[in-house]
Amino acid sequence: MPIDPSAVIAPTARVHPDAEIGPQVRIADFCIVEQDVSIGAFTRLEPYVYVKRWTTLGEHNEISAHTVLGTDPLDKNFNGDRSYLIVGNHNKIREHYTISRGTQPESKTVIGNGNYIMTSGHIAHNSTVGSNTVIASCALVAGHVDIEDQAFISGGVVIHQYSKIGRLAMVGGNTRVNSDLPPYFMYTDFNVAAKGLNIVGLKRAGFTVAQVGALKQAYKLLFRSGLKLDEALSRIETEVPTEHTLHVVRFVRASKRGICRE
Repeated sequence: MPIDPSAVIAPTARVHPDAEIGPQVRIADFCIVEQDVSIGAFTRLEPYVYVKRWTTLGEHNEISAHTVLGTDPLDKNFNGDRSYLIVGNHNKIREHYTISRGTQPESKTVIGNGNYIMTSGHIAHNSTVGSNTVIASCALVAGHVDIEDQAFISGGVVIHQYSKIGRLAMVGGNTRVNSDLPPYFMYTDFNVAAKGLNIVGLKRAGFTVAQVGALKQAYKLLFRSGLKLDEALSRIETEVPTEHTLHVVRFVRASKRGICRE
């Protein structure tokens, strides 16, 4: 049965009979759920949420009022073909938010697990958001952006298409991100610039003093040594080869846009 009998659907909501609605889902007044939608167990939709076709929501998600999920991409190249929005489990998406599905046929936008996405923002087509991130109010994430786990995106941040933000990176408010941001570091200024380690985030994530020390050395080699990029990365590999510093090296070497500077 597409709609589980334990689901609670308000009489003013419109849920397509072919939508898959899991156990204990609650759909509030004036919500719209289109066909080819799957909503996992214990997910909650507040009033006026609109879940569009080809969207999948996992379990225990909380979607606040006036949010629209699975919107058509804001892309002139979109021709209406089937594409997807995939949202994992235990996410909170607050009021007045939009997340688009992919542009190319059968492509997808993916949101992981345990994210806290605040009000009045947008995540565009073909972007990937990891798990346990925070995306604060009025942040705008353009198409084909990759955000790794535990990143913190402050209010009013604008992220240019194809940019990548590393794990546990912290981006300060009203920053313009137009280059790749290596993991574990802190960034701010209108033209994004590195500002040291994300010490608070690292401590909250349980990093040891030794792990933080290795990342400090990696930061100095990458941003303050005056070395050419390849040489700085080689010295990080040689002098402080830890799990996390090597992740920094891999991230930088994979960058196509180039990383920001201090």
